[in-house]
Amino acid sequence: MSPTPVRTPRVVLGVAGGIAAYKAAILLRELSESGLDVRVVPTAAAEHFVGRATWEALSGHPVRTDVWSDVADVPHVRIGREADLVVVAPATADLLARAAHGLADDLLTNVLLTATCPVLLVPAMHTEMWLNPATVANVARLRSRGITVLDPASGRLTGADSGPGRLPEPPEIAAAARRLLGVGARRRDLAGRRVVVSAGGTREPLDPVRFLGNRSSGRQGVALAAAAAARGAAVTLVAAHLEVPLPSGVDVVAVGTAEQLREAVVTAATGADVVVMAAAVADFRPAERAEAKIKKTDDPAADPEIRLVRNPDVLRGLVEARAGARTPVVVGFAAETGDPGRSVLQLGREKLARKGCDLLVLNEVGETRGFATPTNAVTLLGADGTEREVAETSKDVVAELVLDAVVPMLAPPISDDPPGA
Repeated sequence: MSPTPVRTPRVVLGVAGGIAAYKAAILLRELSESGLDVRVVPTAAAEHFVGRATWEALSGHPVRTDVWSDVADVPHVRIGREADLVVVAPATADLLARAAHGLADDLLTNVLLTATCPVLLVPAMHTEMWLNPATVANVARLRSRGITVLDPASGRLTGADSGPGRLPEPPEIAAAARRLLGVGARRRDLAGRRVVVSAGGTREPLDPVRFLGNRSSGRQGVALAAAAAARGAAVTLVAAHLEVPLPSGVDVVAVGTAEQLREAVVTAATGADVVVMAAAVADFRPAERAEAKIKKTDDPAADPEIRLVRNPDVLRGLVEARAGARTPVVVGFAAETGDPGRSVLQLGREKLARKGCDLLVLNEVGETRGFATPTNAVTLLGADGTEREVAETSKDVVAELVLDAVVPMLAPPISDDPPGA
């Protein structure tokens, strides 16, 4: 018997008429390279910014904006019905208003009315338009219907303007789309499993206003938690300082310091199948915390000297606590810069041997790499000697590949059913 072919997920990419439409071309490439079949439905206004030929060349599909083309195929109904996901990026204030009030005056708004699949709207507009009470009410109405509306990013807008209203970067939109679509989640290979993920950077206080910290945004750990939940796991996210939104469908334990993170992870790990230590945990903390703000004086000789002490090794402690048991599978992360005598890979191998975890995710970090970016390039080092290099890709893809490596390590689930039941 031949295997049943798997249908490629179909995505409709709607593009409204804003200057950010040029970024939709990059988003189209991101989605297509994720293995998705993408059809573009622009508004007539969007074609003032990006021409129809561009969309057709990048998608491989014909592009129409009105309901009067190919009438025999009833595209205004068929496209929405056949879609597995509809994404509109950019979604202008006008598009949000028309969608919120159920208007259907072009092909894209007809698709939005006929779609029974998840819908993702990604606003982009000037700050005043985004904050206008009419737009605020329209977004609330759309969200109340179960439509996902991302918050826009803050930054440079058209001309010299700056503020909230900027279209999020295409890799971020693509990651949100993949989560809604469930790419990688169809396997549900973590159903019935408990997964603990730590994310973000710990902060070790010096005084009431200062701390020792790091540049971790928590993006990779959040991606891992979201991916594990999408694959069916019950997920606990131990979150230190995060600069990204929390994922839905997971239990969150907020922490600040390395010691708080250790306590939360150890507690959550009881009975867990997998623990992923993606957080950037401080190796050291100040030996003393000042009760009042440390003051600067005119006397350089009076400058304080800060003595550091070691924080507990959370990863190694988790491994040692297993006492030879197969569970939980423990995954560590190693953010390395290399040094004059050893490469990043050498340091990663040494850390894997020293920590004793089952899988180590090694990534080279720097001012523009690893931390606070939507992409990552890693090497997966297995305790069995396996090594897999992953070229730079989105952190959502890295999360899926890490979980792909973890699943074969899991012990068979314990069943309460009698044999033969």
